[in-house]
Amino acid sequence: MPVARYCLVAVDCPDPAALAGFYAALLGGEVRQDGEDWYDLYAPGDHRIAFQRAAGHRPPEWPRADENSQQLHLDLKVDDMADAEAQVLALGGMPLDLDDEDGKRGFRVYADPAGHPFCLVRA
Repeated sequence: MPVARYCLVAVDCPDPAALAGFYAALLGGEVRQDGEDWYDLYAPGDHRIAFQRAAGHRPPEWPRADENSQQLHLDLKVDDMADAEAQVLALGGMPLDLDDEDGKRGFRVYADPAGHPFCLVRA
């Protein structure tokens, strides 16, 4: 029997409304404000990601293993890597590692507008 049930992932960022909007455009769903510094994205499939304002936020550096390393990343499945990449870049995502070894590796790494790494993973 599990000890707990999954509720959400909370992401620190300098502008929670903007970052919630980025992920809503990427994943779909509805953004709801819950206080001045907290926004929730209710994504399809009953998934929830929260975005909270963090004063002095410093984006993680990918890939690093020290105090500036990534604290988390999201893996997002896509059917068409090229189309998904174009949309991510148009939304303000930034490429970090696009060498998927001619499709053999099956994923590419990007950063969201606040600098958090995430991967597009071939479905």
